[in-house]
Amino acid sequence: MRIRMVPLTLCLLFLSAGATAQVVSTAPGAQPQAPQKGVQQYYAQDGGTTEVLESIVIPPKANAPFSLLLQTEWVKTLSDGGTITMVNQRRIARDSKGRIYQERWFLVPKNGKEESAMNVIQIADPNSHIRYNCFMLEQPHQCILKTYAPTLDSVFKFESSSSSGTLPNEVGSRLHDDLGKQLLEGVETVGTRDSVIYNPGVFGNDRKMTIEREFWYSPQLGINLLSKRSDPRFGTQTFTATNLILSDPDPHLFDTPAGFVVVDRRQATGPDN
Repeated sequence: MRIRMVPLTLCLLFLSAGATAQVVSTAPGAQPQAPQKGVQQYYAQDGGTTEVLESIVIPPKANAPFSLLLQTEWVKTLSDGGTITMVNQRRIARDSKGRIYQERWFLVPKNGKEESAMNVIQIADPNSHIRYNCFMLEQPHQCILKTYAPTLDSVFKFESSSSSGTLPNEVGSRLHDDLGKQLLEGVETVGTRDSVIYNPGVFGNDRKMTIEREFWYSPQLGINLLSKRSDPRFGTQTFTATNLILSDPDPHLFDTPAGFVVVDRRQATGPDN
């Protein structure tokens, strides 16, 4: 399950006129009238957008424990050449049994005065096929229990392509580059860059558009320790793993938070991936 983080959402703001209004008659000979309830008013706007940031994928994997801090930076370029940069950091851990712990924190402006806040804790167990989504800022405090589909044998393929070439139906072309190996946080990673060049008209674009994805994958851990996606429609998103520890995390991380009520929704909704 992917949690949505929306830093710049334009929402509809509804305002109701709760006070009564005095109705004054100006017609000749009119009789005074009692106050009448005011007309409910709304403020609304057309347009706006909701942006979604998809973070890195953490598959279940046995005997490959770790804990880390994931640094996220999202840079969007404005029409005048300026940029807007949003950041956060969050804790991720996995134990030797393949159980996964993740925190979700709000994105905030880089170097700004606003402090981030943790809004969700996710705990996934591929052995019992359950996942808890614990919502930290909602009342009452609840952990929503759902079915977790992946197993320890599930295969997660991160490469989008293995070769360069032309896309079908004259959509564009694909370039694949092998970047070699490098150590990140003391762990060997394999680098890959995939670029897709779309021809004009595919998305309503009036010129060619390139979407690029670069990642440095750790075969030992089965995750990307550095991932970068560049898309002119949404900007550049960079995910960097830091403070990596290659040992089992505190087992209490996988307990639901104290004081939270578990709500079982495994029957009402489909499985999480």
